[in-house]
Amino acid sequence: MASAARLLSCREMDCTEKIKELFSSDAAALHFGEPVSLREHALQTALQAKSDGASDELVVGALLHDIGYLIGGSDTPHEEEASRWLSRYFGPHVTEPVRLHVAAKRYLCTVDREYRSILSPASTISLRQQGSLLSPEELREFEKNPFHAEAIKLRTWDDRAKVPGLAAPGLESYAAALRRVRMHAP
Repeated sequence: MASAARLLSCREMDCTEKIKELFSSDAAALHFGEPVSLREHALQTALQAKSDGASDELVVGALLHDIGYLIGGSDTPHEEEASRWLSRYFGPHVTEPVRLHVAAKRYLCTVDREYRSILSPASTISLRQQGSLLSPEELREFEKNPFHAEAIKLRTWDDRAKVPGLAAPGLESYAAALRRVRMHAP
């Protein structure tokens, strides 16, 4: 397995190649208590977004929403780490829904009691670790964010993307979308 530090410092490597290497890492095969690996989950989430007719930005965000787990080396929550890293390559239409997808889970649990019943056991455990329900102030702040609706969509795709054995297109099928929405890296 290539080290995360080498992956992130390799300036000459294209963004898509960095993502491909991260998705090929041993870490992408981990399950984190879900019935699918991180790689399978990412591909299924992107498939959900694409099947719902989402924009390229949201499809890319769906694909990369948990990449913070693959980057490693930080005590920062995975959604914050992912958004920070992705912001080197993508604009806020990709990075903000990624950054907000955990808050969207907390939001949905706060406003919809039935939503809690669809969470996987691992998501139920992580909800407690992530702060559980939103306070009234957190709820208002979340709703003020211009990307909150996109984050809620991403969260619903995330919840539906945990199906063992589901055939989903591979990472290469998203290469064109990655190129279309990528900003020029500094």
